[in-house]
Parts: sequence; C-alpha cells; structure tokens
Amino acid sequence: MTVHILLTGATRGIGAATRALLEARGARLFAAGSRDADLSDPAGPQKLWDLALDRLDGRVDVLINNAGIFERTPISLPDADWTEGWERTLRINLDAAAQLCRFAVRHWLNANRSGRIVNVASRAGHRGDSPDHWHYAASKGALLALTKTLARGYAGQGILAFAVAPGFTMTGMADDYLASRGGPALLADIPLGRVATPEEIAEAIRWLALEAPASLTGATLDLNGASYVR
Repeated sequence: MTVHILLTGATRGIGAATRALLEARGARLFAAGSRDADLSDPAGPQKLWDLALDRLDGRVDVLINNAGIFERTPISLPDADWTEGWERTLRINLDAAAQLCRFAVRHWLNANRSGRIVNVASRAGHRGDSPDHWHYAASKGALLALTKTLARGYAGQGILAFAVAPGFTMTGMADDYLASRGGPALLADIPLGRVATPEEIAEAIRWLALEAPASLTGATLDLNGASYVR
C-alpha cells in the first residue's frame, strides 16, 4: 500500500530535500507550504489538515511537522513587539505542530489504524540558543517534550512519534544566523568541522517516516556534528 504523507514546510531546505527522498521511495505526498495555509493563524492547521485529507483521498499515514521560523526577538524591543515575536514563533513552531498532531492521532484512533509522526525540532531544544532567540529554543524544547508524550501515550495503539534535532544546517535560516554571529567562528563549536546538509537531515526524517522500528518510538535523533552530545 502506498504511504500517504503530510509534510509541512516542504518548499525549501530540509523540507524540499525530504520531499525529494520520500517521492523517490514511492510515497504519495501533500507537500505543504505557506501558500496552502498560514500556520500563524489559529485556523491554519485545520485548513491544512482538511486540504491534506482532500489531496490524499481521505487518508494520512504519516505526519511530518517541518514548518518553522527563526526570527530575532531581542529583549530590547518594546514590550508589544517582543510579545508578538514570542507568540508568532510559538504559534508556528509549536502550536500548529501540536494541532496537526492532534488531528493525526484522532484520525488514526477513529479508523483503528497505526500512524507515524516525525517532528523536526532543533539542537536548541536541548542546549538553548542565542539571547535573541529565547522563543525559538523554547518552542523546540516543547516540541521534543510533545513528541515524547505522544510516544508514551499512543504506542499501544500503533501510533509512533519521533523527533529529529538538527544543529546548524545549510538552509536560508542558518546562513543568515551564521552571518550575524560571526560566520567561521561558530564552526569552531562543531567538531565535525562543517554544518549539516539538508539531505543529511532529510535522510533521517525519511528513515523515521518509513522504516524505523517501532521500538524507537519516543526517540530523538541528533544531527549536529557532535556540537551537542547527550
């Protein structure tokens, strides 16, 4: 049976690389981007889920939450601007992912079917991030906790949940961050000596989505060049 997958944040970087790998393996995807739904809008996740069911003939087997933003919110901003930055990041990086997880779990429970969730978190969820990115680190740490909770809660029903936690990856977000924080100096913190490629992260996501053994549920795969070792 062809695997039906909803992949968010599919238009560039890790998402685009993941789409290519999954399609090469014969999966049927609804590869969603911001054009399909605004995930900063509380109504966006429901719209996206409904679109996915429509495009995938009423069945989603795997949910991959890859959509996310990485925007500076210095503490020196006016209160209203700082709060808006915090809330926008959590709405997209955490709240929308949680809503989609909820829709997926209910979909599988109602149909008495198994399913898989792969949440794309970040090294920042373990070790924190820069002073301008409290919100980003908080959102990714919470996403890791959500993944563990889903795994523990629904493994008995065949619903598996995994996370990946990339470090620096050569995407547009990472390029901007490296430039703003001194570029090569940051690479000294990565024993591997380079940042990850989107294809490396995508391969981990593909494996979790299609092949990882059920006993791995609840696990987080770290891909950070040994810059944070647990």
